[in-house]
Order: sequence, then C-alpha cells, then structure tokens
Amino acid sequence: MAGTFRFSFGPWNIHTGADSFGPPVRKPLAFAKKLEFYRELGFGAVQFHDDDAVPGLDELSTLQAERKAKETARLLKSSGLAAEFVAPRLWESPRTVDGAFTSNNPADRTYARERCRKAVEIANRLETDLIVLWLAREGTYIREAKDSKWAVERLVEGVNRILACDPKIRIAIEPKPNEPMDHAFIPTTGHAVALAGLTDDPARVGVNIESAHAILAGLDPAEEMGFALASRKLFTVHLNDQNGLKFDQDKSFGSVDLRRALNQVWILDRSGYGKNGEWVGLDVKAMRTQPAPAVKHLRNSREIFLRLLKVSRGLDESKIASLVRERDYEELDLYIMERLLGK
Repeated sequence: MAGTFRFSFGPWNIHTGADSFGPPVRKPLAFAKKLEFYRELGFGAVQFHDDDAVPGLDELSTLQAERKAKETARLLKSSGLAAEFVAPRLWESPRTVDGAFTSNNPADRTYARERCRKAVEIANRLETDLIVLWLAREGTYIREAKDSKWAVERLVEGVNRILACDPKIRIAIEPKPNEPMDHAFIPTTGHAVALAGLTDDPARVGVNIESAHAILAGLDPAEEMGFALASRKLFTVHLNDQNGLKFDQDKSFGSVDLRRALNQVWILDRSGYGKNGEWVGLDVKAMRTQPAPAVKHLRNSREIFLRLLKVSRGLDESKIASLVRERDYEELDLYIMERLLGK
C-alpha cells in the first residue's frame, strides 16, 4: 500500500546559525516572514513549540495566551497552512533544569503539568490534536540522582494528566538517548511504546521518530519506524541525518547516508504512511556557513525524499523477492546500490 506524503517543518529550522560554540551569524526572521517560505518550498504544515505559537507563554495570563493563540491561528489560515502539532517546551526554563515530570522538586513537576495544560489549549486553538513530547531533560547526569522506577511512574503520571485535559488529544513521545542529559529515561522507540502501554489510554499515545535520535542510540531509523508501524504507534516522524555518534546534528535528510535514507522512505511508503493524515516532518538545521535566508536545507531534504521515493517505487519487487528466497543477499546488495547509482 503506497503512502501519501505531505511535508512539515518547524519555524526553528529557519534559524540564526547560533550553536553551542558561537553566536548568531544570520539575522533572525519574524515568524510571519518564515511562513512565506512554507508554500514556496512545498510544505503544508507548521510544527510548533508552545511558545512558537504564543511567545512569552510563561509571562502571559490565560486570556492573553488565548488571544495570541487565536492570532497565530488566523495567520496560519491566511497563509494556507495547517498546524501539525504543538510541543510543550519543557527544557529551557530554570524550573526544568532537573527535568520536568521527573524533577526532584515537586514545584517543578507542578510547573511542567501546567505548561502541558497550556500546550493542549494552544493545540485546540490551532486545530491540531497532536502533542509531541520530547522528554529532553527527563534523565540524569549521574544515575544515583534519581530512581528509574520512580521516574517512569512520574512520566506515566505526566502523560496521563495530558490525556485527561482533552479526550481528543493524542501524544507522540519523541525518544532520544542523550543530550542534553547524559542518560535519558526513554531513550528509544521501544521504551516509548512500552511507556504508552502503561498509560490510561494507550491508543492515544504513540511516537515521533527522529532519524538522528535513532542513530545516536546506535539503531537504524527504518527499523525503529518499522517497529512503531507494527505497533500502530508511528504518529509522526522527524527526518534528518546524522554523521556518527556525536551531538545531535540535524543534517539534511539523506546527506550522510543515502541508503539509510532510502530505507526510511521505503518502509514508510510500503506501510501506507500518511493514509491516516500523518505528515512527513523534517527537523533539519542549515549549515552555519549558509548565507541568509537559509532555507535550502529544507528544500534539499524534501527533494531528496521525493527522489528516493521514486527510486523505491521503481524497485523490481519480484526480483527482490526472488533474491530473498534464494538468500542471495549479496546480489540484492548490489541491486539496491545500482538503483541508488541510477543504473
């Protein structure tokens, strides 16, 4: 069953080029200006952090936040765009320095729950039912600092509270093994699927698989996607690429390993991804050296996906099936490489 592919990205993907070792090298663009690039580049939806949609969220009253969310919703509609998801930003406040749901400070855990409630309200205003939950600081620098059983129980409690905010809301957990924490409590897709099973409504809890995060865990992104698809838990994806086991690079999709990228496209297409309204999300960074406006990394990633989709759909399935039956995997290896080389 062939997939149906529509593309999204977050406004943070058009960025100033600042990194951990240096200041911005490009002038910031206003959110409204960023929206002008979406349709031009072939994208139909916007990924949001809660404070992308409502800047200064923690300092606003409920009424002020609601007004700002409505303004953002109107701007989206006028641009002909949809909101794919809202993600509560639970890693930048001083109140989440020790984690959000798993902070050792009860007041910080209360803050995290309230921030998530606000994210659900923003999602409702933007007419999306999906919350992406990146558990960025839910982990430790030293294992003795937190009991892992207790931490998982607090995570389940946090997810349940989000589910209770609205019966239509779905949650996609975005696993990552490290960074910013040394050790994450939910490092892989398998952990996220297992966590979903512990919640009050497992059908509404799935995963957002990011290519680079799977690679950082020493895993293959396509296999992680296959696991989630078989579990009916792949609510969305963040496609990008990663050059080795280092910091999270968010390189353009397919720019490091075309074959690894092909296999992600192949599994999504063969599984009918997108038929239920899922988006192909990108989370990619422009090179620091790129002049402004730096948007070609987004164009490139989408173009590579579509070209690999053409390669995938052009594969001779009967030939592949025959080679698999014969266990002639070396011939299959060459066949795939030839297709990637345009032969």
